[in-house]
Amino acid sequence: MLQWHLSRTDKNGFMNVVDFYYSMGSRYSYLASTQMEALARDTGCDVNWIPLNSGALGWRKKGDPFAGEPVSGQYDWDYRERDAKRWAAHYGVPFIEPRGRVQFDIDLLARATMAARRLGQVVPYTHALFAAMFSDPDITQIDRAECVRRAVSCRMAEDEFLSTLDDPATAAEQAAGLAAADAAGVFGVPTFVVGGELFWGNDRMVLLRDWLRKEGPGG
Repeated sequence: MLQWHLSRTDKNGFMNVVDFYYSMGSRYSYLASTQMEALARDTGCDVNWIPLNSGALGWRKKGDPFAGEPVSGQYDWDYRERDAKRWAAHYGVPFIEPRGRVQFDIDLLARATMAARRLGQVVPYTHALFAAMFSDPDITQIDRAECVRRAVSCRMAEDEFLSTLDDPATAAEQAAGLAAADAAGVFGVPTFVVGGELFWGNDRMVLLRDWLRKEGPGG
């Protein structure tokens, strides 16, 4: 079983690991993922990438705000597309709206990303799948074959990836990741947890960065 909370501290006792909970179907998780390397470089933190099936998060059991008519303008699909495009322009990264364009099974993508985590390739594989979802205009379906193709592009052996994808231990790791998220109070994605502090949303990264700078070495 993988260790979920990498409770490392630096020489000054600063908790420098950010648990990054994200989902492959989430546009805001994608946007946040493009900034994690810069966050680590600028603040000296380490990032613990934890992929989830966001549909299985406990808050969804209380009512899915994306089902039916939007419960507020925040959940209106047209607004979210405009907002995501603004963030992508701000970050200088590509963004193509996947809704109505890309077919995918969120549980498959979560399991595939967890398989890559078990194989030590979660970061490049996450970027590869996010590229398929949000920046590749030729992709209309991310199925099992596409998951394998992206794994091979990240230098994972096809047979080993498929074996890990179908290994019951990978499903167990998914459940463990979800349990860790629940225990940390995660209610949506992306969420960042560090030193007992929780920051939800791509737009809270500015606050996360500020917290890391103030609470970290020299803060």
